[in-house]
Amino acid sequence: MKCSNMKLSYELEEKYASLGYSVICGTDEAGRGPLAGPVYAAAVILERGTIIDGLNDSKKLSEKKRTQLFDEIVSVASSYSIASASVEEIEEFNILNAAQLAMRRAVNSLSISPSLVFVDGNIARGFDFETVTVVHGDAISPSIAAASILAKVSRDRVCYELDALYPEYGFARHKGYGTKEHYAAIKKYGITPCHRKSFLKGI
Repeated sequence: MKCSNMKLSYELEEKYASLGYSVICGTDEAGRGPLAGPVYAAAVILERGTIIDGLNDSKKLSEKKRTQLFDEIVSVASSYSIASASVEEIEEFNILNAAQLAMRRAVNSLSISPSLVFVDGNIARGFDFETVTVVHGDAISPSIAAASILAKVSRDRVCYELDALYPEYGFARHKGYGTKEHYAAIKKYGITPCHRKSFLKGI
């Protein structure tokens, strides 16, 4: 099933709850575009009506605000889980399938089994639960928005770890994305084990 074109509210959750889906989770990923590092995903179950002030698509929030919301989300969620797919898995399966793998891992690790999963975007592959794809879901569903924040903050924290391992690459600043600084560092210092080689063909 697919759904889109709504504003951030529990309207979508209420719609499917009225159809008999009593436990709904949202899942989203972070890190499909970068040249390095794993792709992360999170799954979140929020009790309908839970108010989290400032909740929004993670890409529209400052890093400070995302970090604050991360702590609030994990404290109020009925259940949440964070998972990833490694650089090796990205290379083996491609980034789309690796992102789907990370989302499935997150959903499967929830302490409460959902009756329905809202998947951000328009693709849902291989889930063990019934799914609804929600285009721009992180701007529509609170549970997807919450998942987007958990995934983004978790991945950023890994980038700080990579920055400590490879300080000359600037991971703390660009978070693995293909900035001029990052490309220049790759050309100067070479490719590290954390880089996605399939993203760097021709370099």
